[in-house]
Amino acid sequence: MPRGPHQLLADAGVPDPDPARLCVVALSGGVDSATAAALLVAAGHRVVGMTMRLYDARGTSAARGRCCGPRDIEDARRVADHLGIPFYVIDLEAEFTAAVVDDFVDTYLAGATPNPCVRCNQHVKFTPLLQRARAVGADVLVTGHYARIAPGPDGAAGLHRGADADKDQSYFLFSMPRAALGAVWFPLGATSKGEVRAAAATLGLPNAIKPESQEICFVPDGDHAGFVRAAALRRGRALPAGGDIVDDDGRVLGRHDGVHRFTVGQHRGLGNLTTRERMFVTAVEPTTGRVVVGPRQAALRRTITVDDVRWLGPPAPALRVQVRHRGEPLAAEVDAAAGGSRAIVRFSDEGAVAAPGQAAVFYDGDRVVGGGWISAGA
Repeated sequence: MPRGPHQLLADAGVPDPDPARLCVVALSGGVDSATAAALLVAAGHRVVGMTMRLYDARGTSAARGRCCGPRDIEDARRVADHLGIPFYVIDLEAEFTAAVVDDFVDTYLAGATPNPCVRCNQHVKFTPLLQRARAVGADVLVTGHYARIAPGPDGAAGLHRGADADKDQSYFLFSMPRAALGAVWFPLGATSKGEVRAAAATLGLPNAIKPESQEICFVPDGDHAGFVRAAALRRGRALPAGGDIVDDDGRVLGRHDGVHRFTVGQHRGLGNLTTRERMFVTAVEPTTGRVVVGPRQAALRRTITVDDVRWLGPPAPALRVQVRHRGEPLAAEVDAAAGGSRAIVRFSDEGAVAAPGQAAVFYDGDRVVGGGWISAGA
């Protein structure tokens, strides 16, 4: 029997309605955040919709429907009108550009691999957006993420994986401020995507059948390298130059058009190499312009250094560490003295393909206890 709004929210750990409590729902224009808002309204909560304007997408394909683009803002407005709730659009373009877009470009130019969704959650959604929510009198900020907030063994609010393993987004949320955990709800944490689609249809949402976007919102055509090159040109920076693709012995196997086109672990897009063996990128060297390749085993790292570590729970030496969104969490020893900002991760088995610049997230069971940014591996 399908679960109704009250049961879905209760299973996600959302408290019962309180007439004195105001909830701001971050409406992206997509079906997930719309369903989160609709469930709250159906259950009797006081709800306000709030959408972020993050970048100027006029004249680009993003205007035709990407997260927080012009079409999405209009879709969010339609959802708010359908639900009969107040609706605000807030301009966070400056914050988004500085914390997310500029970091994206700089990280690729440095030969590393950025993760803009994590940066957005860290610097935009759960910082200035939460502040704007509080400015209109809200007690809680609500998003459509597939994750859960639940008490840990110490009784404090903790971040946990969503019930739907295929949609779980806890990996992207590790960097949210720990202080925000008590002021954020994830109503979809106990649902599957199928349940969300069904609930959206039942509740008559105008975007119930809207398709998901898999691309980075500000790179709607998926051409990351082209975006980085254009951004470097606008800034007057030196354009990424081509260089050699070499093996571990320095033997030249081919040429490339710029290190910003590569990430550790990549095996597609290497061109016609003078080898029959399937090759993977094992290192990117922005100073020499070389891209080093080898068999997959050569890309594995038994030990990685993780910097700018954020702790959401008590550190523990034996954890499982996930180094990419779709990656398998691997057993590891995490050495971080006194919960410091640098950790050394030693994997128990063969190791992981860990790209510098990507996030390494630490799990104790399904609870996120921390994470940071991969800076090196061995």
